[in-house]
Amino acid sequence: MATERRFAGKKLLLALAFGVLLATAFGVGCNGFFQDATLTSITIQPPSPQVQVDHTMTLQAWGTDSNNKRSQIKSGVVWTSSDNKVVLIDPNTGVITGKGTGGTATITAAAQGLSATATATSFLGNVSDLTICTGTFNTGTCPAATWSVSGQTGGQQNYYAKATSDTGPVDVTTVATWDVTPAATTGGVTCDGTSTPAVCTVQPQTTPAGGTTYVITVTYPDLPAVTANIVVN
Repeated sequence: MATERRFAGKKLLLALAFGVLLATAFGVGCNGFFQDATLTSITIQPPSPQVQVDHTMTLQAWGTDSNNKRSQIKSGVVWTSSDNKVVLIDPNTGVITGKGTGGTATITAAAQGLSATATATSFLGNVSDLTICTGTFNTGTCPAATWSVSGQTGGQQNYYAKATSDTGPVDVTTVATWDVTPAATTGGVTCDGTSTPAVCTVQPQTTPAGGTTYVITVTYPDLPAVTANIVVN
């Protein structure tokens, strides 16, 4: 009986040792084959937010992980604005507020060593009568007359976008979006509205002889788009 008990004890010890080894091996295998997903990229939603001055909007950060799964990041995001005087942002919640007389600012969301940016626009909500003018604010011709320019030599002209608010005319050049159509096959016609006044440029050798009309289209949130013409001879 004593021999049998000793033999049974040894079998129990061996079984326990084997169980520990098996559990350890299984644990290593799990860690090796089932790694936790890691964040690989983030984006900001909406990607081009627009907020009325003195109003708020909540931005969201969304992440894609190493398993290609996309979900909202609800904590651990740090938010910043390139210009809090234009678009103020709460660093913890992502709530933006339109400030001043409007404009654009770059919003950055950072989390887990990654970051994403979006261009946020704040705009005045009590404006009307959007107009394209030549020259600088409250000078020149309003609305802008057709600009005729030589396609061979090219040229530049200043424009600005004006609207009417409760307190009078307001310069909305940098808040508005400036587009030029059609695209040129050679040379080019562009309008840069990142500062005021906007500078529209006709590159030398832009169009064939005979002339082409290019259309400047200016848009401002909640207002109908307006246009001005450039004739390249």
